[in-house]
Formats: sequence, C-alpha cells, structure tokens
Amino acid sequence: MNDRLPHEKGFHVSWDQIHRDSRALAWRLDGEGPLEGGGWKAVVAVTRGGLVPAAIVARELDIRVIDTISVKSYHDYTEQNTAQVIKEPQAELMGDGAGILIVDDLVDTGKTAELVRRRFPKAHLATVYAKPQGKPVVDSYITEVSQDTWIFFPWDMALQYVQPFRGHD
Repeated sequence: MNDRLPHEKGFHVSWDQIHRDSRALAWRLDGEGPLEGGGWKAVVAVTRGGLVPAAIVARELDIRVIDTISVKSYHDYTEQNTAQVIKEPQAELMGDGAGILIVDDLVDTGKTAELVRRRFPKAHLATVYAKPQGKPVVDSYITEVSQDTWIFFPWDMALQYVQPFRGHD
C-alpha cells in the first residue's frame, strides 16, 4: 500500500533547471530545421506551459517570429479533460506546419500534442519533459519522467514549509 499523496511523487523543477533544460532542447534542435542552414520559420508556444521554454528556445536559436496556440486540457491542474484549442496561431504563418517548431513544457498523455499534430502535421513538436504515453507523439524532448510523476513547474509554485518525508522536526 502506498500512503503517499499524489504530490509526493513529484518532480520539482526550479527556474534554473527549466532554463538549463530548455537550452538543452535548443541545442538538440540547432541545425535540425528544414530551412537553409537548419533554421526554423517560427516558434509556436503551446500555452501556457510552453511559453517559458519557447522563449528560451527562440532566443538560443535566434528565431524572431513567435506565436502561440492555446490548448486547454486540464481543469484545476488535476483532471485532464478533452483537449480543446481556444486560440489558434496565425494561419498564414502556419500552413501545414512546415518549418514551424512547436514547443511545450511537457507531453503527458499526448492528447494535446495529438491535437496540435492533426492541425499542423508537418510541424516539429518538441517538449522539455516527456512521459511514456506521450513520448511517441513528439519529435524531440530532453528528459523522460515516469507516467505517475507530477511535474511541479516554477511558475505554479510558491515557497513554503514542507513536512519531512519521515517523522517530524
């Protein structure tokens, strides 16, 4: 029997770590684009989680054109619902996705990535973190975590006291 609460099998990501891991993603993608010299037409962030990694990747790869696709799939960060697009990127920029680098923080079950892939089949989908169920849907990622791990991103967290894992202070 596991007496741990869901948040106790967590992977806590600091601002420094998301920056390092996003730069590692940029290094992996450098020179891999379909444009001359391995470049990309644009970066599209999957909001909200992909905003920070996309900004870092765009900076590292010197990509000036940045857009967003807003997909909502979680309710109160706990229940995953059917993914739905609530804001599309510019149609004239996107086309079928050729030359576009789509960046998100995490691929979990793959539902969001599948939705984006159906809209832009030739885009390159890249995430910083990947869980096993979603991994086959993305083209690139940096770190794999187990399916039952909850990732705590720094933009979702505040500093506070945490009870020791065993016993009391």
